[in-house]
Amino acid sequence: MLNSNTHNTPFIRNYIIAAVSVSLLSFGIADMFHNPFRVAQQDKLDGYGRYIGVGLVSYGKSLSR
Repeated sequence: MLNSNTHNTPFIRNYIIAAVSVSLLSFGIADMFHNPFRVAQQDKLDGYGRYIGVGLVSYGKSLSR
């Protein structure tokens, strides 16, 4: 079907290299974002965010009195 003299060989080779690169990068990025340490850290930051939000509301109420 394809021999070494066709012009499609570099295209197919480059396409396969690009497909493998994209799949490996997507697996790496997915692993990075679904890391248990990162999820725990995000939960901790969310907790701090709620605490800061409550403090700002309390401060705003004290200013309006």
